[in-house]
Amino acid sequence: MMVTTIRETHDEQLRDPAVAAAYLNQALEEADAAVILMALRHLAEAQEGGIAGLAQRSALGRESLYKTLSATGNPKLASLTKIIEGLGLKLKVEVGP
Repeated sequence: MMVTTIRETHDEQLRDPAVAAAYLNQALEEADAAVILMALRHLAEAQEGGIAGLAQRSALGRESLYKTLSATGNPKLASLTKIIEGLGLKLKVEVGP
C-alpha cells in the first residue's frame, strides 16, 4: 500500500495547469503582494524539479528565483512574466468590476 503525504497530494494537484491557474488567480484577487509571492512559491515548489526546474524553464538563475519568491521578494515584471510562463501559464488582464 502506497502512502502519500498531504504535501505530495497538494503538489500533485498544483501540477495540474487548470488548478494552478485557479490557485494563482485566487491569490491575485487578494491584491496582496505577499499572498501572490506565496502562491507563486507554492506553485514553483510543486512542479517537477521544484524551484531549480522552474529556474531552468524560465531562464532565471536558481538563486535569483529563490530570492524573488521569498517573503521579501519584489520581482520585476520581466521576471514575473518568465516565472508564469515557466509554470506553463500566461498573464491575462480583464476589465474590473
